[in-house]
Amino acid sequence: MTELKPLNWAPLPGIGYAVARRADGGMNLTFTDLSDATLANWREFAFEHLLGSDRLTRNLYDLRDVQDIPEKAIKMAMEVNNDPVTRNLRVAVLVATEAAREAILKVAAGAVGSGAAIRIFTSMAEAEAWLMKPMEQMI
Repeated sequence: MTELKPLNWAPLPGIGYAVARRADGGMNLTFTDLSDATLANWREFAFEHLLGSDRLTRNLYDLRDVQDIPEKAIKMAMEVNNDPVTRNLRVAVLVATEAAREAILKVAAGAVGSGAAIRIFTSMAEAEAWLMKPMEQMI
């Protein structure tokens, strides 16, 4: 088995997310808020981790504890995940409600990009099942 890339992440006061390495080498990111400080810190962390990404990586963004998902946060996430270096990413976004899922889809509808494969879920089981699908089933 290949050695997992270090996270190079540590919790900071006032930052509303936590990161853990997945067994498959990807990351689980759990958010509790989407404040400007949290978004700025996450953006920097995300771009640092994209450097040197050379194989399929599966990331899970758990937003179930976030009460409000502002349009600004959705657009920032789309910007990061549309960077061409994200072509090796599969990202599952987990939200608490169907209304939150639909709100994200509405904002994201006009986006065009060649980056990460992204899906939004309200079920952890469905998100994990999608993340684990072999690549040939993704086409």
